[in-house]
Formats: sequence, C-alpha cells, structure tokens
Amino acid sequence: MLVPRVPRAIAAPRKPHFARTYVQVLAAIVLGAAIGYLYPETGQSLKPLGDAFIKVVKMIIAPVIFLTIATGIAGMSDLQKVGRVAAKAMVYFLTFSTLALVVGLIVANIVQPGAGLNIDPASLDVQAVKGYVATAHEQSVTSFLMNIIPSTIASAFAEGDILQVLFFSVLFGIALAMTGETSRPVVTFLQALTAPIFKLVGILMKAAPIGAFGAMAFTIGKYGIGSVANLAILVATFYLTAFLFVFGVLGAVCRYNGFSIFSLVRYIKDELLLVLATSSSEAALPSLMEKMEKAGAARSVVSLVIPTGYSFNLDGTNIYMTIAALFIAQATNTDLSIADQILLLLIAMLSSKGAAGVTGAGFITLAATLSVVPSVPVAGMALILGVDRFMSECRALTNLVGNAVASLVVARWEGELDQSRMEAAFRD
Repeated sequence: MLVPRVPRAIAAPRKPHFARTYVQVLAAIVLGAAIGYLYPETGQSLKPLGDAFIKVVKMIIAPVIFLTIATGIAGMSDLQKVGRVAAKAMVYFLTFSTLALVVGLIVANIVQPGAGLNIDPASLDVQAVKGYVATAHEQSVTSFLMNIIPSTIASAFAEGDILQVLFFSVLFGIALAMTGETSRPVVTFLQALTAPIFKLVGILMKAAPIGAFGAMAFTIGKYGIGSVANLAILVATFYLTAFLFVFGVLGAVCRYNGFSIFSLVRYIKDELLLVLATSSSEAALPSLMEKMEKAGAARSVVSLVIPTGYSFNLDGTNIYMTIAALFIAQATNTDLSIADQILLLLIAMLSSKGAAGVTGAGFITLAATLSVVPSVPVAGMALILGVDRFMSECRALTNLVGNAVASLVVARWEGELDQSRMEAAFRD
C-alpha cells in the first residue's frame, strides 16, 4: 500500500542580517558615534533626529497602555485578581529596588571611586546644579501621589503622563468588567483597535535606526569621549555594578523562576540597543510590552506590571544614586558613618518614588536625596554633571531589563506564564 507523501511545511525565510532591527540600530550607533567624534558640531546638529523619534514613540505610549490594560482587566472573570497582581508587583518592586540600593552601597564602599580626588566643596560651581536642586525640592511623596490623579481624562492622554493614563485605564477596565454584557460592544471595539495600534508601533519602530543615529551623534558631539575619561573610575564602577546586579541578582531570580537572564537579554536585544542609543527607556515601552506578551506572559499582568514598573521599579536609578552619593562624599573627603549611609539608603528609597516620571529623574532624585542628607554637599553633584549623560544610558538599560524580568516573574507567581510559549520565543 502506497502512503501519500505529506508535504513539509515550508519554513519562513530568515531575514538577512542587514534587515534585522538590532543590526540596523547597532550600525546607526557606531556611525553616529563616529560622526559625533570626528565632526562634533555636525553631531550636535543631528539632535532633532533623536528627539523626534522619542516624541513619535511617546505619542503612542498612552494608547498602548490604555488598550492593553482596559481589555486585559475587562477580560478578567475575577476582579480580585487585579489587586492581587498589583500587590505582588509592588512587593517585587520594593524588594529589588532596595536590593539595588544595597548593592550600589556595598560596591561603592569596596571600590571607593572618589577616593584621592581631595576636592574642596567650596570650589565647586553650585549654579551648575541649581536647577536640579530646585526641581527636587518641588517633589514630595504627597505631590507625587496627588499627581497620579489627572485633572481630566483628556489631560492624562494629552500630557502623556504614564501613571495618570495607568490610573484611568485600571478604573475604566474595572468598570468594563463590572458591567458585563452591557459593555461587550465596547470591549470588542477596544480589542479590534488594539491590532492596528500595535501595527503602528511596528511601523514607528522602523525609524529606530534614524533616531539612534541622531541621538548618539549628539551625545558624543556635545559631551565628547574626554568627559568620560576624566571620571572613568566612577563610570566604570557604575557599569560594573549594574552588570553584576543584572546577571547576578536578576540572573538568580530568573533561574529560580525557570528561565535564563541571557536568553531574556538576547530576546529583547532590539529594545536594549534602542535604549542604549536614546538613553530613554520609554522609547522601548510599547515594543517591550508586546514582546513580553509574545513570551507567554498574560496581557492582564504585562499591562499592569510594566507601566507601573517604569515608575516604581528603577533598579538602574537606585544603583546610580548610592554610587553617585558615595562618590561625592569620597571625592570631597566627607566621612559617612554606617548610620549616615543607612539614612542615605532610606531617603533614596522614598525619593526614587517621589521623582518618578520627572524628566532627568536620576539626577533630580540624587539632588532630592542629598538635600535631605546634611553630611554630603549638594554642590558635589557638579562633579558628575558632565558624565551623567553617559551613565543615564546604563540606568535606562538596567531599568528596562529589571521590568522585563518583573513582568515574567509576576506572571509566573500568578500562574499566568505560558512556559512553552516563552521557551519558543526565546529560541527564535
């Protein structure tokens, strides 16, 4: 008996390397850095390319958050699950944000990047950081919490405030879930609208190499490689600490939860390169949310964890704060006792939440922390102003990886992680 031959499924042709987003972005970064180094003025003039790309991405963030959260919550049969996911996410954020501060404190005490500089605080230019200190004084936990509530629904979307959009989206999603069949047409419409919105995200991401090219050319053209060389030990200490935290602490968390940090980093390489070039983790938010869903995390979890994590799970910023604060103390020969360092850590835990969502949050949060700790001179911030831009890239990268890990871990805790989908996504 003859058995009919079953035709094999034809595998989708692989993209050539030059057509892959991460290759294009990497090439754009190298080319931008070269132009910024060789022709600084030309590099600085390319700043609008990077700014325009970030604005274009920010334009789509509010609709993405609203649609994913509203449809995700509306599809939940158990509304208590929303509170459960939020509670687990906040426990995760608090735990690992604190660990990031502690790791930064330990490394700064061991390496002592500011030792031997012997700088007199009176000789520093206070005017250079005056604006950051003023902004920091305006921030408080109370004002931060009040700012979560938008003046109007339209203002939340018009201003693009992530936490305000998140606040409204959660309430609207709960309302949809509570009204059941009556709201079914609205839910169906929002689910249908999600497809073209994410398609638009894909279209906008095609401009990522242009944005990366302009942003990197500007950074190198304006600040130069020389500004890094002068404070190389500080920058190297920060990058080393972030590396140890991601592949050591977060790596252990990943392994315990059944996946590899290396596989995850490889999976989100496009987003990491984009953040590296633009120094903005927001530039990768829409595509990161989409990728975490494709990796098997439920939309209801991803839509809550990642946007919230952008304000509450800032591992890179926390590492930066303790290292920078101790660097300033060491450089100005300011002795900090164990009690002073514990006070610094506690204040940093609070101020990192109070300054969330503010432009230049890392530097402003540091100003807020030092303003409350009397031992460390705030004027010492002028020492690191020149290299802050280079450290902001590492802050953003660490924050991004931290939130990617958080979404998968919280999804697993909630039983909403499809392990087979995650493994398949990591293999592709």
